[in-house]
Amino acid sequence: MAENRIDIKSLTEQELHTLLTEMGQPRFRGGQVYKWLHQGVKSFDEMTNIPAALKEKLVENCYISVAAIEKKLISAYDGTVKYLFSFADGETVESVLMKYHHGYTSCVSTQAGCKMGCDFCATGKGGFRRNLTASEILSQIQTEQLDNDLRISNIVLMGMGEPLDNYDSVIRFLELVSSEHGLNIGMRHISLSTCGIVPRIYDLAEKKLQLTLSVSLHAPNDEIRSRTMPVNKKYPIGELLKACRYYAEKTGRRISFEYAMIDGVNDSDACAKELARRIKGMLAHVNLIPVNSVSGSDYRKSRGDRIKSFIEILAASGITATVRRTLGSDINASCGQLRSAVAKEKAAGGNVSNESVFTK
Repeated sequence: MAENRIDIKSLTEQELHTLLTEMGQPRFRGGQVYKWLHQGVKSFDEMTNIPAALKEKLVENCYISVAAIEKKLISAYDGTVKYLFSFADGETVESVLMKYHHGYTSCVSTQAGCKMGCDFCATGKGGFRRNLTASEILSQIQTEQLDNDLRISNIVLMGMGEPLDNYDSVIRFLELVSSEHGLNIGMRHISLSTCGIVPRIYDLAEKKLQLTLSVSLHAPNDEIRSRTMPVNKKYPIGELLKACRYYAEKTGRRISFEYAMIDGVNDSDACAKELARRIKGMLAHVNLIPVNSVSGSDYRKSRGDRIKSFIEILAASGITATVRRTLGSDINASCGQLRSAVAKEKAAGGNVSNESVFTK
């Protein structure tokens, strides 16, 4: 069983060198195996320059984590690709591959499900299953690259789950994905999104990783935020913003505040003015996101004039704000919805096709 074997793709290059040295192998073997693992091989048999005897030892003692494509949706509007991946134990997560002018970006999941319970999030409504390993996070990117024959240059940890609730695996993933002999994606090309696990923001600040921290704020005060985001009851907005200021000062990196624009809930001029007062003077940017329609929720996205007024009020206080570009609108590219739909199809005994192309 995999539980009794080593998750070899989650090992750092140095840890792999140590493992193979203990198996009686010369040091260069560790580098060879590491490169194969980070090219996305699914089995040890694919490692063509590794001796058969070593492959047998690796099969006996280790396993390779793989993100298998359970379902794939392709947007007819912009080519955005949404994946439902499955792992060895049957757990599924979603990931989205997006094309921008600067290259390809992968939005990956860090947990199967989520504990945070935000009202406007489809993932949270499905409950929490388990944390992903570093290799399972990495495997999502590898599968997307191999499936599309391209190189991903940017990563956002904004898929299913709360990254800072799976802190150790996420930190290890960041080390692996940025390693010189791995995918070698620099920290400045990585964004990590959190709903506000305050102690971990301080921990992350001390590492000075130079990634972009995106904080899902979504409200200017405790009353509104606690109503939509239960995490605020544990870490109120004042504590969260104090941690954000510390992070920005410690790392010299700008904070990106994610703000879902919900009609009649958090999009008033008063909300914009309160938000401006709270974050004025901080090295920060506000990313406005017209909220997605989620089954079981009455929330609707804000009108265009409300969004425009919100931006103008923030700008008057010297705070830059932009509206997030919507990609994959025809395939519900926000996470949580595909996983839920496929689970319902399976429960009803229906057949789930592997790939679908949504047409206009």
